Amino acid sequence: MERSPAPEKSSSFARNDGDEIEDVAASPESPTVEDTGPEVLEEPAEEDEAVEDSNAVEPDLTLPQVWEEIDAFLRRNSDSPWDDGELNADSDSVEIPRAVELLSKNVESAINKYASDGGKSRFGHDLEEDSCFFGSVSRLSKIVDKIGDLKPSGENANALCSSSLNRTSSVLQRAMSFLEEEFRAILDEDSKTGRDDSDQKFAKTKHLSSFNNCGHDSDRCILPEPEPASAEEEFPSFSPEEISVMSKIADVMISAGYKTECCLLWMIMRRTAFKSALSKGGLDVLSIDDVQRMQWDSLEREIGTWIAAVKRCCTILLPREGALSDSVFLGQPEIVQSLFGNLARSVSIRLLNFAEAVVLTNRSAEKLFKFLDMYETLQDLIVAVDGAKQYSDDAKKEEVRAEMRAVKGRIGEAAVSIFCQLESSIKSDSSKVPVPSGAVHPLTRYTMNYLEYACEYKDTLEQVFQQHHEKAVDDTSDGEPMDNTDSSFAKTSPFSVQMMTVMELLDANLEMKSKLYKDLSLRYIFLMNNGRYIVQKIKGSSKIHELMGDTWCRRRSSDLRQYHKNYQRETWYRLLQCLNHEGLQVNGKVSKPVLKERFKSFNAMFDDIHKTQTTWVVNDEQLQSELRVSISAVITPAYRSFLGRFNQYLDPGRQSEKYIKYQPEDIESLVDELFDGNPTSMGRRRT
Repeated sequence: MERSPAPEKSSSFARNDGDEIEDVAASPESPTVEDTGPEVLEEPAEEDEAVEDSNAVEPDLTLPQVWEEIDAFLRRNSDSPWDDGELNADSDSVEIPRAVELLSKNVESAINKYASDGGKSRFGHDLEEDSCFFGSVSRLSKIVDKIGDLKPSGENANALCSSSLNRTSSVLQRAMSFLEEEFRAILDEDSKTGRDDSDQKFAKTKHLSSFNNCGHDSDRCILPEPEPASAEEEFPSFSPEEISVMSKIADVMISAGYKTECCLLWMIMRRTAFKSALSKGGLDVLSIDDVQRMQWDSLEREIGTWIAAVKRCCTILLPREGALSDSVFLGQPEIVQSLFGNLARSVSIRLLNFAEAVVLTNRSAEKLFKFLDMYETLQDLIVAVDGAKQYSDDAKKEEVRAEMRAVKGRIGEAAVSIFCQLESSIKSDSSKVPVPSGAVHPLTRYTMNYLEYACEYKDTLEQVFQQHHEKAVDDTSDGEPMDNTDSSFAKTSPFSVQMMTVMELLDANLEMKSKLYKDLSLRYIFLMNNGRYIVQKIKGSSKIHELMGDTWCRRRSSDLRQYHKNYQRETWYRLLQCLNHEGLQVNGKVSKPVLKERFKSFNAMFDDIHKTQTTWVVNDEQLQSELRVSISAVITPAYRSFLGRFNQYLDPGRQSEKYIKYQPEDIESLVDELFDGNPTSMGRRRT
């Protein structure tokens, strides 16, 4: 494009490295240019008569022409002609093109137009206009940098340079303030509730094609159409258009030297939005005193909320936040890492503060499982932060991970402490009242159910016990290496050892409680009931069985068989003495008085056993069946044999009915009534 000759200046530009640019008032502004679109920019009328007389008015310039002149001016300045020593300030003159002033007025006009829009989102109504605005502001920031680098020695040139610098700097500052305000307005929407979809998508996708029509400067004027977000990178609170605008604003602000303001605003707003997201999930900010004063039911609910919040951070919030910062600060990995790292640390500290407060509460058995849940949740959080690609600053990441590991370690120590309290609870259970009917003791049920539930966290408990063991070794070894050559140490984990200890204490306690029963038979029923319950619990849980091992289970099964034998001996072997053939014959003949006494003794003893042991309880159906079958196998054949051999010696009729109260079938039926826990009437004699 041909330009009219520039007016000659009385002095030229010369570099003056020792003097700062003087503040010179800018030339009077011309009236605001009417909004005729980006195509034509009117040149402001000159009020200086001397200039009017010596200078012919040039044709109006379109925005692409203004940009072309600005780009040419920037290229010339980039060659630094005042530094090569070949140009003389008194003989050569350098002109700041009028396009600089036109560009400033264009930016001001655009800001005024945007400001007059009363809508929430000032961008997005005309995407081509938006794109051109960003291109103009970007060039304006470059002009400020270039003019600021010039240090002409001539008085007139220096004044002109200062005037242009003041003018463009003022407009640039206003543009930055406007962009910062828009940046804040868009970011602020994320922390508000109830956003309407129409507000979110303030720029329709169908308008995106207009960006491609500007065509004057592809690196600044055209905004790329956002790619469709994948399921993992969706941003519910921001439309693709909003992200595009934020990216453009961030790019322009950073390029213009407003990186600090841009990043600070982002950190404040995103931290607020993140806090709002956690609060909407029910996570409140609680002090240590608040947590200490809570009843367990309330604290348990808070822990559940905290766990849900951490999992949401790991799976949704942090990944999406990282993707959002990637999209907005496109091509700025160092900025993304810094911003994401600061946010992740802020969020982590808030989450860790609650966990540390919980650890300081009084420890009780029911808290174990929530503590283990928190431990596992923190492990997930560490993995999420460690795996975030936006968080590659090793120093910051290690600092956060160290804090997380420390809190996780304290939770683990608390879990170990709570689990070990089970020993104390078993030792302290010294009640002197036997459980009625020889049933399973509440201590047995509580302990085994507790262990069964605890072993659902087997891997976690093994981890915390191993860490506790290693810490204890470090504290006591004075730095000397520990000898781990013992094969039993290699095969047995610290948690397995703890489980063995608990079971041994439970066995000892049950043995002590069995002695509260005066009836030896009932003592063995009690031991069988409790032993069977323990074995069945262990066999029913593969994780407990794995910890206790086959050898322990075989030994327990052997103990149960011995209890069974002892019960048989104390109860039924004494009854069998009534059916003994010895002593029945006197001088080779069966003595009827002795025979009658044997039948009477058998009937009385069997009645007493039946009356007593029908009230005893054997809840395990298999054990109950095994006991009944074994009793019948011992008593019924012996009674049938005795009755078949000696009933002939009793006179038929009243004598036989008086002494032969039961038939063998009656014995079997009555044995099947044992251990039901309900007293029953004696069965009638069969004839």
